Amino acid sequence: MDLLPCVEIEPPAPATAAVIWLHGLGANGHDFEPVVPHLGLPETLAVRFVFPHAPEIPVTINNGYVMPAWYDILVMDLGREVDAAQLRSSAAAVGQLIEREKARGIPSERIIIAGFSQGGAVGYELALSWPERLGGLVTLSTYFPTAESVAYSPANHDLPVFIGHGRLDPMVSESLGASAHALLEARGYPVEYHTYNVEHGVDMVEIRDIGTWIRKRLEPGAATSR
Repeated sequence: MDLLPCVEIEPPAPATAAVIWLHGLGANGHDFEPVVPHLGLPETLAVRFVFPHAPEIPVTINNGYVMPAWYDILVMDLGREVDAAQLRSSAAAVGQLIEREKARGIPSERIIIAGFSQGGAVGYELALSWPERLGGLVTLSTYFPTAESVAYSPANHDLPVFIGHGRLDPMVSESLGASAHALLEARGYPVEYHTYNVEHGVDMVEIRDIGTWIRKRLEPGAATSR
């Protein structure tokens, strides 16, 4: 499998951790690139940020228009009917980026998966099924369409998860973020759930909260569970 093209931001020192961050529908890897300086992470954490570009595919809800997308959305109702096979294929493609980080010397438990909207849905599928321990999962303004079919990994049965959602989101109802939170909490995952006074996007408060959470996961001696 060819690797997804990516935007990469290297730390000043050789990287010892990585965040792989997936964009939403119609965007690209540059979308969240500007947030990195605002996360407030110390240079000593030496975090490499990897922002992959989704492939361009026809999207049914947009009249078949070809755009960057991790999977097709067939029906834009509250529950979202999606092409689960495409979603799993995208998760596998991002999994190849995890393998590349490992090949570059980053232990899997120091790799965090993050995703916004469609990217977050892929993040749920990938991180919760990944066979090796990861550092954590950040999902933003998203939903968990494969919750009933994902092969939950014993290695990540208590993976720390940060869920952020805009209370005013007109595209992905905040109730979907709350549903994912309730499901993961019921399964015993240590989940932080945050809501913000924004629509379908992030604000500086959320970005700082994400940075604080990432720092806790990656600081020396930090536990990757509760």
